[in-house]
Amino acid sequence: MHTADVNDRPDYDPELQTLADYVLNFSAPSEEALTTARYCLMDTLGCGLLALRFPACTKHLGPLVEGTTVPHGARVPGTSLRLDPVKAAWDIGAMVRWLDYNDTWLAAEWGHPSDNLGAILAVADHLSQKQVAEGATPLVMEDVLHAMVMAHEIQGVLALENSFNRVGLDHVVLVKVASTAVVAKLMGADREQLLSALSHAWVDGQSLRTYRHAPNAGSRKSWAAGDATSRAVRLAGAGLLRDGKYSLQGGFPR
Repeated sequence: MHTADVNDRPDYDPELQTLADYVLNFSAPSEEALTTARYCLMDTLGCGLLALRFPACTKHLGPLVEGTTVPHGARVPGTSLRLDPVKAAWDIGAMVRWLDYNDTWLAAEWGHPSDNLGAILAVADHLSQKQVAEGATPLVMEDVLHAMVMAHEIQGVLALENSFNRVGLDHVVLVKVASTAVVAKLMGADREQLLSALSHAWVDGQSLRTYRHAPNAGSRKSWAAGDATSRAVRLAGAGLLRDGKYSLQGGFPR
């Protein structure tokens, strides 16, 4: 006798389901958490604005094709740039991380949870502009702060017991996963779409850590988080695929 293989897709891993359910069932955080997020936002924007004084950073900013215009383009703080949300996330993320001043979380893995603001700010700004143009209600800063709390929690908790650097992977994998989760929610993902987006984030090619250490250290160390946060926006959109296309629209339910 022989048993035929069954080509049924297994259920999502429990860890993915835990992440998705946390985001979808997120309840209002404490006042202390919101206050902390607000200070973190101001600090992160300050780090990014200071980075604009350095040509080594600013030469990376802007559209990939000069002269590109984007309807409801996401704005890059401190500049006149209005970009598609994927490139805007890259630019904001690179600015925030360039000088290595933004918040640090040390656990089994280390990282900078405010790196997630590259994705959060880019998507929130684009969605808000689009919704206003359509006569709908834009997102408010409370939505941004809630997304920050979720992203910090996801990245922070995953870092508590998982050391990616020990196997040669860079910690920006956590930025990619956390940002994917929260911007997929901003875009209006349902549970299946959010699980799909998170799956994309985990199986996406992860960066090796070599560019953080001599003799290989270089400028990529400063834009790696921007790259991760932009990938998150792209992968979140991929999780929302409908009829062969996706649209950056949605927002937190009110």
